[in-house]
Amino acid sequence: MSFRVALSGLNAASADLGVTANNIANANTTGFKGSRAEFADMFPVSSYGVASNATGTGVTLSRVAQQFSGGPVNSTGNALDLAIQGDGFFTLSDNGATVYTRAGAFGTDRNGYVVNASGQRLQVFPPNPGGGFNSANMSDLQLSMGENPPRASTRIDAGLNLPASAQAPTVTPFSASDPQSYNDTRSVTVYDSLGAAHAASLFFVKGTALNSWDVHVQIDGADVGGAQTLSYSESGALLTPANGEFTLPAHATGTGSAPISLSLGFGGSTQFGDAFSVSSLRPDGYATGRLTGVEITAEGVVQARYTNGQATPLGQLAMATFANPQGLQQLGNTTWGETHDAGQVLRGAAGSTNIGLVQSGSLEGSNVDMTEQLVNMITAQRNFQANAQMISTSDQITQTILNIR
Repeated sequence: MSFRVALSGLNAASADLGVTANNIANANTTGFKGSRAEFADMFPVSSYGVASNATGTGVTLSRVAQQFSGGPVNSTGNALDLAIQGDGFFTLSDNGATVYTRAGAFGTDRNGYVVNASGQRLQVFPPNPGGGFNSANMSDLQLSMGENPPRASTRIDAGLNLPASAQAPTVTPFSASDPQSYNDTRSVTVYDSLGAAHAASLFFVKGTALNSWDVHVQIDGADVGGAQTLSYSESGALLTPANGEFTLPAHATGTGSAPISLSLGFGGSTQFGDAFSVSSLRPDGYATGRLTGVEITAEGVVQARYTNGQATPLGQLAMATFANPQGLQQLGNTTWGETHDAGQVLRGAAGSTNIGLVQSGSLEGSNVDMTEQLVNMITAQRNFQANAQMISTSDQITQTILNIR
């Protein structure tokens, strides 16, 4: 009996050493979660046994429990390196099979899909056409390598102050080539439907009537529409047009694009003092853009940034949590699979309850404490030696019995 008991102790100590060795070997593995060997005693149970003088029959390895405490977060500067500040998991597609990981070291393959070193594709909730994300479905995250299409300008919003003390120009009629025929001018860039840039100039002429101004607009040096009149109250507030809006006739570009149709918004304009000032002159629209980089927010929203200043959402990271993460099946490559013991997977976005936020440009290191593992190694070694000594002692006792004559 003592041989078998000591042998079970050797097996248990060996398993403990194996778990410790695996933890130490993965001390630098991104997203690795260390494990702990848990043991239980073995005791014979019989309906007719005498419990008061029964001895145990050894020890058994009851389970190897994964420890899902967080590891240290290290900055890398790579936008596709992701760390989770919470209990969530990234969702990956392994040739159609869904797996989970805490290792956020991602890159792109030749088709632009965001993958890990094993080629497993990162999953996101796809964007809805009207805004937001479709959390009912998941798709592979793919970075668009094409150009961002242009958007034609349709509006210019002007926030400015026209000087109340200004005098009407002495030179008439208005001529863009004669500065003495207008009081001030400003220019902005607008875009046609093909993304080509055009210079739009606004000329401000003090009217002969009190508190009135005429606005002339030219695109690429050609007059568009004629004079548009602004009038202000005695307190300097805009009176007409009542909504502050002017709509200009369509302007043909001659480049094959659709005509440029602009509206002017002067609702934020005033007439005070003796200084002409412009606080804002904002046209909409933009040119064609080339991809310059990818940004991932703390909520897991993936956006592509382009040279035209636009940011296009590509999806929101599909995160997952489990009621019992220790029940997940280890699949290797720092990934886990669903099991019955882990409970039903709960999907959501970063920042939701228990999932945590995503930190872009960082990686979560292994949660293995090297000092603790070295102490465990020494303890397991002593246990192994003690059980080996128990076998040696039992052998000596047996040999003594065999030598009795």
